[in-house]
Parts: sequence; C-alpha cells; structure tokens
Amino acid sequence: MNFLSRRSLLAIAAVTDIALHARPMPVSAKALAARHNLPPRYLEPVLQALVRQGILKGVRGPRGGYELARERRRITAGDIVRIAMSALEEDGSSPLPESRLAEAVVSPLVQRGTEAFLAELDKVTVEDLCQKAQAESAVETMSTVDFTI
Repeated sequence: MNFLSRRSLLAIAAVTDIALHARPMPVSAKALAARHNLPPRYLEPVLQALVRQGILKGVRGPRGGYELARERRRITAGDIVRIAMSALEEDGSSPLPESRLAEAVVSPLVQRGTEAFLAELDKVTVEDLCQKAQAESAVETMSTVDFTI
C-alpha cells in the first residue's frame, strides 16, 4: 500500500533523476519522460510547481531543460512531497467532508499521521537518494556526444 500520490512519487523521482543527469547540460522534459516511460505533458505541471517553489531551475533554449536550484544535500524528500501535495490541492480535486466527525476526529488523526510521515521524509535528502540510486545501479547512463568540429 502506498500513501503517496502518483504526483508525489513522480516529483521525487524527477528531482532525483535531474540531480543525477543535469551535468553538464540541463535535463529536458522529453528525456526525463522517456527515462520514466511517461508522456512529457504529464510531467510539466509537476516540474513547473517545483520551479515555482525553488527546487528546480528551468533553463530556456534549444539545450534547455531543468536543473537543481539548490544543492542536493539541501533538498529533502519531504520538501518535494509538500510541493507536490500543495499542487495537487490547487487542482481542486474532490471536496473534503464537512461534518463534526470529520473535523473533530478524522482530520486530526490524518494530520498527525501526515506530519509523522513527512518528518520521516525530511530525514532523506536528494543526495541520499542519488547515492542509493548509484549503489543500486538504478541510474541509466546516457551516451555522451562530442560535437567537435
């Protein structure tokens, strides 16, 4: 059972992928989508939310794409999930229940659980995820192209 939304999982995977592949050039949304077997349009709202909140930096131009806006060790999985969750709430998904039971009993329980879950995610940095990906050989290498004339 997974407690994170698809958008949150995608956001963590995208930021980690960008951290691993953004040197020497930014990672294009097209390349990112191909590595994760997703349509590029599905990624854009998540990537833009991460840019607006200062996790990623968008680079324009023919060789543009995305790169980290901060050091890998200064971005936590919790930071990324909070941004993905707030972007999901802004989409205006299903309405929340409005009742005394929901407000007095269910909501505080869910809030405590969410805070505990995010506190655990705050202990994991993008640097930790990159090291784990490299240790597990989960990094797809890209062929380097030399454009020497």
